[in-house]
Amino acid sequence: MNGERASGGERPSGEVRTADRARASGGARFDLPEVDAFTRPYWDAAAEGRLLIRHCAGCDRAHHYPREFCPHCWSEDVRWRPASGHATLYTWSVVHRNDLPPFGERVPYVAAVVDLAEGPRMMTEVVECEDDALRIGMGLEVTFRAGVPVFRPRSGAVPPPSSAAPPPSSAAPPPSSAVPPPSSAVPPPSSASSSASKTSS
Repeated sequence: MNGERASGGERPSGEVRTADRARASGGARFDLPEVDAFTRPYWDAAAEGRLLIRHCAGCDRAHHYPREFCPHCWSEDVRWRPASGHATLYTWSVVHRNDLPPFGERVPYVAAVVDLAEGPRMMTEVVECEDDALRIGMGLEVTFRAGVPVFRPRSGAVPPPSSAAPPPSSAAPPPSSAVPPPSSAVPPPSSASSSASKTSS
């Protein structure tokens, strides 16, 4: 019965588990990282408003999420390096329901995947942008919320509303050009009767 409402107004078991987890959290937040010794430089930099990524000296390529080895060439000669903070939007989804705190207070929000300028692809959130203004490939820049990197449109990346749709007059030609006048489609009655009289004679 996971996909249906149970009798008596009960919620599906999946929803109950999610709600129970939120209640059992005791006020815990699910949007903050669990920092360990390896990822601490990343989160310390984010708390200062800087985005770091891992860069491999062996193949000169960056990667994300952070790993202790290069996923491209398997080298362990990998270091933290500052990222430009620029990205383009690869895809997104507008989330309308999330029972885990504090996401329930933020809905609807935009969960997204972005392509960093350095190459890696990153899961994140897009902020400060209306849903209908989102476009694949639009330019983004990093910003930080409670020490967590999120992205917002770069200046000039969101088109003005007037450019999103052409005016109605340019979408369709005027009716007069689409349908010929009746006189050109049907010959006048006089020409038809004249032909008939000549044939009968």
